[in-house]
Amino acid sequence: MEHLDHLEHLDKDLVDELAQVARETVRDELREQGRKRRRAALLYGASGAVALYAGAAVALAVGLAWAILLPAWAAALVTAVILGAVAYGLREAGRPTRPHAHAPQRVAGETAPGGPPSGLGLPYPPMPTAPPPAPRTDPESPHHRS
Repeated sequence: MEHLDHLEHLDKDLVDELAQVARETVRDELREQGRKRRRAALLYGASGAVALYAGAAVALAVGLAWAILLPAWAAALVTAVILGAVAYGLREAGRPTRPHAHAPQRVAGETAPGGPPSGLGLPYPPMPTAPPPAPRTDPESPHHRS
């Protein structure tokens, strides 16, 4: 049994060394991935900046083309309206669809798919069909006031 004690020390040293090598390997890999992602982010940012200037040049060219037919202020206004319409269209194309706008009509009493588990599956309580009954006024009642 005594000859196994020195092996336990070797096992512990081996585990510590393997853990250190694994940590260094993971750290180096993460550092390399971070370097690649930083470079890609820089290139995407530069691409966006250049595209912005290209778009401005196209808008200027459209405005100058309109200025041939219209006064300069009207050409600028027409160009602004066109760019505003394009921006609005792009925003609407990127906006998530609204489920309630395209949802089919439900039949009364039908549970909504994915709705709350209780009731009819509606997000609000159903409307009563008749008004509530009027409270009775009983002169014998102890809560009756004269």
